Amino acid sequence: MESGSGNQTGKNSKTSDDRETKEVDSGAQNFVHFTEAEEDLVFRMHRLVGNRWELIAGRIPGRTAEEVEKFWVIKHQDTSEQKKDVCPKSSF
Repeated sequence: MESGSGNQTGKNSKTSDDRETKEVDSGAQNFVHFTEAEEDLVFRMHRLVGNRWELIAGRIPGRTAEEVEKFWVIKHQDTSEQKKDVCPKSSF
């Protein structure tokens, strides 16, 4: 029976390791790295065409609309959180 316990423990360790790896991978996928030139182009294009991610991605070789939109959303979450900290809520 001891060998069965060892196998069970080994299986749980493996499952736990897999789960941790998946969590780390999904966390790493949340942020899309763009070069400074790509960031600049995304901001300028967004000012011109708005949320037309396919059109913006078409101007950046190797980027998909999903990557561009994810980048935009993440960048704006950072700035909106900073604005919330700066602007106190009024008590009317």
